[in-house]
Amino acid sequence: MSSDFRVEGYGRVDRDQTLTFTFDGRTYTGHPGDTIASALLANGVHTLGSSVKLGRPRGIGASWTEDATGLIQVEEPFPEPMLLATAVELVDGMVVRGLNGQGRLAQIPDTARYDRKYHHVDTLVIGAGPAGLVAARAAARRGERVALLDDRAEAGGSLTGTETIDGRPSRDFVAEVTTELAGNAQVVHLPRTTAFGHYDDGFVLALERRTDHLSDPPAGRSRQRVHRVRAKKVVVATGAHERPIVFADNDRPGILLAASARDLLHRYGVLAGREIVVFTSDDAAYAAALDLVAAGAKVTVLEVRAQAPAGAGDLHVITGARVLSTRAVLPADETVGNHGRIASVAVMDGGGHEFGLTCDLLLVSGGWNPTAHLFSHVRGPLAYDEALGAFRPARSVPGVEVVGAADGVLDLAGCLGPEVTAGDEPERTPGEVIWRVPGATDRQFVDVQRDATVADIARAVGAGLRSVEHVKRYTTIGTAHDQGKTTGVIAAGIAAELLGTGVQDLGTTTFRPPYTPVAFAALAGRERGELFDPVRTTAVHDWHVAHGAVFEDVGQWKRARHYPQPGEDMEAAVLRECTAVRGGVGILDGSTLGKIDVQGPDSAVLLDRLYTNMMSSLKVGSVRYGVMCGVDGMVIDDGTVLRLADDRFMVITTTGGAAKILDWMEEWVQTEWPGLRVHLASVTEQWAVFPVVGPRSREVIGAVFPGLDVANAAFPFMTWRDTVLDGVPVRVARISFSGELAYEVNVNAWYAPAMWERLLEAGAPHGITPYGTETMHVLRAEKGYPIIGQDTDGTVTPHDLGMAWAVSKKKPDFVGKRSFARPLNADPLRKQLVGLLPTDSTTKLPEGSQIVELCDDGVLPAPPVPMLGHVTSSYRSAALGRPFALALLKGGRERVGDIVHVPVGGQLVAAQITSSVLVDPEGARRDG
Repeated sequence: MSSDFRVEGYGRVDRDQTLTFTFDGRTYTGHPGDTIASALLANGVHTLGSSVKLGRPRGIGASWTEDATGLIQVEEPFPEPMLLATAVELVDGMVVRGLNGQGRLAQIPDTARYDRKYHHVDTLVIGAGPAGLVAARAAARRGERVALLDDRAEAGGSLTGTETIDGRPSRDFVAEVTTELAGNAQVVHLPRTTAFGHYDDGFVLALERRTDHLSDPPAGRSRQRVHRVRAKKVVVATGAHERPIVFADNDRPGILLAASARDLLHRYGVLAGREIVVFTSDDAAYAAALDLVAAGAKVTVLEVRAQAPAGAGDLHVITGARVLSTRAVLPADETVGNHGRIASVAVMDGGGHEFGLTCDLLLVSGGWNPTAHLFSHVRGPLAYDEALGAFRPARSVPGVEVVGAADGVLDLAGCLGPEVTAGDEPERTPGEVIWRVPGATDRQFVDVQRDATVADIARAVGAGLRSVEHVKRYTTIGTAHDQGKTTGVIAAGIAAELLGTGVQDLGTTTFRPPYTPVAFAALAGRERGELFDPVRTTAVHDWHVAHGAVFEDVGQWKRARHYPQPGEDMEAAVLRECTAVRGGVGILDGSTLGKIDVQGPDSAVLLDRLYTNMMSSLKVGSVRYGVMCGVDGMVIDDGTVLRLADDRFMVITTTGGAAKILDWMEEWVQTEWPGLRVHLASVTEQWAVFPVVGPRSREVIGAVFPGLDVANAAFPFMTWRDTVLDGVPVRVARISFSGELAYEVNVNAWYAPAMWERLLEAGAPHGITPYGTETMHVLRAEKGYPIIGQDTDGTVTPHDLGMAWAVSKKKPDFVGKRSFARPLNADPLRKQLVGLLPTDSTTKLPEGSQIVELCDDGVLPAPPVPMLGHVTSSYRSAALGRPFALALLKGGRERVGDIVHVPVGGQLVAAQITSSVLVDPEGARRDG
């Protein structure tokens, strides 16, 4: 035995290389192939942190993902919280600390890449233990496309190498099968890959830990990869989890599952203790005990059953025994990494005598739970097996086969099947199902991670809960990172005992994805940062950047919000831009507006059904404003419609609503009216749109397009004309979102920068001013034009917006029409769009502010104060020389002239209700 807890001649780690890592500020060494847990145990460290509620010491409880306690935080190479020490592979230079119940999110971005890959196979085998290897080999030999997923770094599952298969060591059998699979081009073998979700139609999600898990991956490789697998057949060969037994103070560091101690010995060469007590009711613990004795440990077995099984050998076995409780090392005896570690157990033998045993490691084995999670994900039913003392798959699910220990077959020969011969194994004797030892229930921990005890289950049952699902949620048992892998069935068994019913009648909780925790970064893959919500820019974005534009995000688009000159803040810049547009000419990049090309003989029929007003009567060459409502009659979008031909329209939507409206239209075409001969296509990015706005806009457009007659008589409002500039087709439309004379120039986006420059050049003599979205909002609000989603909230009809004129009385039907007849929509106290003018002429009302009304004596009503509505848009106006706002107000149009109040900064600001149109209500400026 070496100076630490490594044992010569055991383990498959590379002892020729030494890795250094830091845990809780102290430096330790390990080897390639180690996990953080195995390296710490090799250095005698059992205690990792403390529990989340009670602050009790917590350590390593297993050797793989069934561990309910061993959580760590990785600090370097970069921080990542709440990882299992048993599942994190050791890399050189790693800095780790234990957790006190919870982790800490990283403060720096993760520079690593996460990605995904797709597979389509005939057979997917999940698990590369003996049953999985045999299933994968058989499928490959049948000529099938096969994927084999193995959550460990090397195949073989729980095989230690001490077994014999086909007359040779089991590890030789594993090497032979994996070599055969590797030589088959039809087989994909993915180690370090955990299937975490199983869904209908053979769809499985699996997470691959690439490189050395947390080290910086080489250039071009990802740290983790999500594999999306479609399979005709899924073989679940996920093995089984050893089940502990509950007793008082069973949560101390130094208490492990028996099979995990065996795994630590044979996989990593780690002897986790030298004076070991094994508490068991199952034969499997004896193989672990014998191997630990052979490695140099002193072992005493406490057997629940009245007789030891044939495989006990020369072990010191006390039959009919129970562990009553444990004691920890005294503070004076504690060494680094051993705070709260087990020091002794209190035992009661079959004769009722109580005594103590000293130990530095307690191993527990109460039987095995088939790992049927992935079977349950696809609604595979489970049934309680009395002999097994656990739930196992009850019947088959189409396309899914469960094999080996996952199906409750715990002997090696049964896992391998008839074509492979296993060496002699001791005949298994029936185990005794024991969930807990009677004792102090408030110290008997069922879920060690959640600090949940038998007393918590008793309280749940005492509160009247009879469903295991309700008990789970009352106690939080099984809701931590381990998802009840070792404790779920125990909780059901204890609850059944307390209820006086059978566990088969109570059932078990529902297993849901993910089987093991998955980082959000892995699920997001490459869709993060700019790729999470792709940034879209217009064809003249670079010009905006070069000229100092300040941008805002509108949907996925970067839109120029304003163009500040030296010394200007946004308010000053917007007032200047507004003045320029209303007094001269301005230009806006409106290319982000949604554009949907609607073609087909039934195009007019479709638009008549979707818009509240009539579109079929629109003449070719004309434009019409339109409103779309949902089936509830509430406004979902507005915009303009250009009729390009008898069978073709261009639908213009809001920027943020473009994708939603195209999807909305497609849904009706494809699912409700499939007989309509109509096709839809988004052309938003194909057309650049530049509104040229203001009383001098006619001169600018006339100078750029000399062949276009821009006079009112030849080119009236709400019409469009095609023209050509230097051989490039251009469409110009007389549409105004500001109330000013305006022309919208539409051109192929390839020519957008040149067109933008030509318009600026022609407008220079008239002082043309580029303006942004903030100025656009001020100009439209002065005219009472609503922004859908800002001046509406999903409860607003066209009538509420003062646009009853846009609702056709001639059409027999359209989407939302029936809802307008509901009494609620005729309520005179519905919120309606109005204008607000602060009476002090200086206060800008914050958007979103509530509107209240004072009592006759000038004070607020008693709480709760009735809210009349809220401010939807609020700006300072150059044209009005004062602030103004738009608001949704109960019965607002009948209250024009009244005074209401708005709380602002702890004060009540009086405001007068006005029409929503505050500038040029006659519309005289529209035609220049």
